[in-house]
Amino acid sequence: MRTIFAGSKNMSSTITLYGTDWCGDCRYTSRHLTEAGIAFTYVNIDEDSEGEKNVLKWNKGRRRVPTLVLDSDAGQTTLSVPRNEELDRELKKHGFL
Repeated sequence: MRTIFAGSKNMSSTITLYGTDWCGDCRYTSRHLTEAGIAFTYVNIDEDSEGEKNVLKWNKGRRRVPTLVLDSDAGQTTLSVPRNEELDRELKKHGFL
């Protein structure tokens, strides 16, 4: 697990990106968050068995990556393989954008 700081606009809320290093969609989502200046924690589920268990639980037994968990005063949202439009809508809802 590693935390990526990119000049985050909202340090009281958290984003965790569960993915794999070989996944193109994971790299794309990571880059999207970084370019928006949003800090997040990256969990490589190939190396973190607890992270993998969570992804399987949230995705009904499927190993879908990227899976993101957004946690803020607005509540908690879990997204699996989101498109940028969906991700940006949730980032706004949670006060990251």
